[in-house]
Amino acid sequence: MRRWSPRFREWLDKLHFEHAAADVVFREYLHTLDEIEERIRRLEAAIHEQAEASRRAPVIKALQALRGVAEVTAVTLVAEVGEFSRFRSPRQLMAYAGLVPREHSGGSRRSQGGITKAGNSHVRRIVVEAAWSYRYPPAVKGAIRRRLEGQDPSVQAVSWKAQVRLHHKLRRLAARGKRRSVAVTAVARELLGFVWAIACLVESSLRQAKAA
Repeated sequence: MRRWSPRFREWLDKLHFEHAAADVVFREYLHTLDEIEERIRRLEAAIHEQAEASRRAPVIKALQALRGVAEVTAVTLVAEVGEFSRFRSPRQLMAYAGLVPREHSGGSRRSQGGITKAGNSHVRRIVVEAAWSYRYPPAVKGAIRRRLEGQDPSVQAVSWKAQVRLHHKLRRLAARGKRRSVAVTAVARELLGFVWAIACLVESSLRQAKAA
């Protein structure tokens, strides 16, 4: 039974404790959890309404073609970045998020360290969180299948390329003995490149449609 799945919640609801005080405390914890989940549902509904009405709606929808990038993640990226095409290359966007490696130079020697973390921490956090989903093998099913419906074929192609490339990258780094957190951060950096590609593709189409 998976934690926090519907079956798990049903199991929690049926739990009872011998001591009345313990039972009361447990019920209050469950009630608090219900209130938090209801608040999340209200906020997600409000975010959805605003996203649908936004002039950036096409970009928000297209970004959801990527695995790990559901609506809240897509909205956050668009809200934080604005126009993605203002970055001339994906590496510039990666630097903006603080996801490029530090460089140490001395004489003729040059080495790289951990990421700079000198950038937009909101973008960095949410992309790293999305990158964890690439530990699963490439597949088009469930939520990702629903989000791909009606998407432009070129966007779908980028989405599939991202799944294959990023999953293999994560496995390759893990096989080389990299810590999981380091490997996921590397995948997040490359995922941001795919985000840039899709967003710029849609922004270009929007500009062309406006000029026509």
